[in-house]
Amino acid sequence: MKRAVLPVLVLICACACAAQARAAPQEGAPALDEIFAEYWQELLEHNPLFATYLGDHRYDDRYPVDIAPAYIAASKALAERYLARVEAVNPAGLDEQDRLSREIFLDDRRRELEGYRFPDELLPVSQFYSAPNGFAQLGSGTGPHPFETTQDYENFLSRIDGFVAWVDQAIFNLKKGMKAGVVQPKILMERTVPQLASQIVAKPEDSMFYRPVANFPDGVPAADRERLRERYVAAIRNQLVPAYTKLRDFVRDQYLPACRDTVGLYALPNGEAWYDYLVRRHTTTELRPDEIHQIGLDEVARIHEQMHEVMEQVDFEGDLDAFFEFLNSDQRFYFDTREELLAGYEALRERADRGARKLFRRIPKAGFEIRAVEPFREKSASGGSYRGPSADGKRPGVFYVNAYDLSARPSWAMESLYLHEAVPGHHFQAALSLELTDLPEFRRYGSYTAFGEGWGLYAESLGPAMGFYEDPYQYFGMLNAELWRAIRLVVDTGIHAKGWSRQQVLDYMYANSATKEARAVSEAERYMAIPGQALSYKIGQLKISELRRRAERELGENFDLQAFHAQVLENGELPLQVLDDSVERWIEAERRRVAGAAR
Repeated sequence: MKRAVLPVLVLICACACAAQARAAPQEGAPALDEIFAEYWQELLEHNPLFATYLGDHRYDDRYPVDIAPAYIAASKALAERYLARVEAVNPAGLDEQDRLSREIFLDDRRRELEGYRFPDELLPVSQFYSAPNGFAQLGSGTGPHPFETTQDYENFLSRIDGFVAWVDQAIFNLKKGMKAGVVQPKILMERTVPQLASQIVAKPEDSMFYRPVANFPDGVPAADRERLRERYVAAIRNQLVPAYTKLRDFVRDQYLPACRDTVGLYALPNGEAWYDYLVRRHTTTELRPDEIHQIGLDEVARIHEQMHEVMEQVDFEGDLDAFFEFLNSDQRFYFDTREELLAGYEALRERADRGARKLFRRIPKAGFEIRAVEPFREKSASGGSYRGPSADGKRPGVFYVNAYDLSARPSWAMESLYLHEAVPGHHFQAALSLELTDLPEFRRYGSYTAFGEGWGLYAESLGPAMGFYEDPYQYFGMLNAELWRAIRLVVDTGIHAKGWSRQQVLDYMYANSATKEARAVSEAERYMAIPGQALSYKIGQLKISELRRRAERELGENFDLQAFHAQVLENGELPLQVLDDSVERWIEAERRRVAGAAR
């Protein structure tokens, strides 16, 4: 679980906070712009990994111990200070975008401050979100940290020092959690141990962290290469392997025996309130777990009916369970090699690009690559994921395809996954946000899971208009993907609010979808690791689809799909209620425009 927002570099003293809180109201957009700009710079300085990810390399030599008490206190102080400053800006006279920015910022900070009630820093490691896994990606030469110059290599050596300190703090926090009864489910930590062990190598040359010095770029002079190679070998041998070993041994020998057999957040102290907060944070709604659970049950039933229509179309004889079994076992739907799977996704690129030009008036400038998930994390990773491009344009986006256990990666699921993760899904949504240079940075780079994942799932529904799903099995794949997100509503709330066991979750998945064990297990354990996040997909998609239907109904023949997509995407990511208000204002403006043209 992660904090809602990234925090600030230095602790702000209490008197300064109080002074800001008592500040007289400020007037107009210039004051607001100045506050947002100052906030953003402090944010990046205190969050060097976030800065690196965005392509800002001023702080590439830093690795924050973001689970330490001082860091968390600084985060809270930043939120309180800037909340007070933005509240003091008089909204009267602000234009639409500035008013929107103020509302979003205030909502973000208030939600963030509410989150400090809950000790997620006591759960710093899991099989799904894990700084040790992330650091291995960062240091592999294929992540956002650049390895182009001698200074880049020196910077990462400094980051190793920070990571070693992070490991020590993580062990301290895990011990504190053991005493407080705030511990991970045992099954998750059983998955985590081999992930940590994968970075414990006998020879430094076998480490992922050695890869940058195995092949130097031209930007590193020959005179520096041997010195850097020796320093990396020493860092791997004397810092990284001992740090991963220390954490692995502690988790395996001390933490695992103290872990719990329950898998839901409800079982932790104040767990019910904790989950309720995460539901609201991830969905950006006021929906409660019971309401979402029922929405999920209703959606599962609706999608099953559509699946039966596909079965009739392909003349399948048997019930839905038999159709699932057929799809899971017939070899025509499976690849023999990883390379074939990746090539299959690459083959979709041209058709998706061509189809998207019909539905969108603005196409992202940034490109994206298609890569396999790295072996060290593929067993616990989802079927596909996306990493956005850097703001400086130097690093493209990446669509990660999980090639672990090819028997769980059917070809009939490919088209919908491509539309979700790449075009016109996450790649369009993330890359276009970077191009919105008139917006404050916190909006260009902001993230609301319900918006982003809701857009990704909505993008899957655009397949027919883009020339996809002509094969009924691919259309079934789209339905199955939507079904999977509906199932998430049922099982995430089941796990964390209703006391479901891991086996109950798996049984529900097997009974209601065409999933195989590898995916079912990794997905179920993902929901255990990041409570509430899985709710955002379907809740977001339902809202975007509802807004489109509303616009189509109210604008009739004057409805323009390209304009609707622009309205959704070209304000950056928004909380769902803010999105609703924004689209409603657009509908009204379109009505006035059409009426004016008619006169």
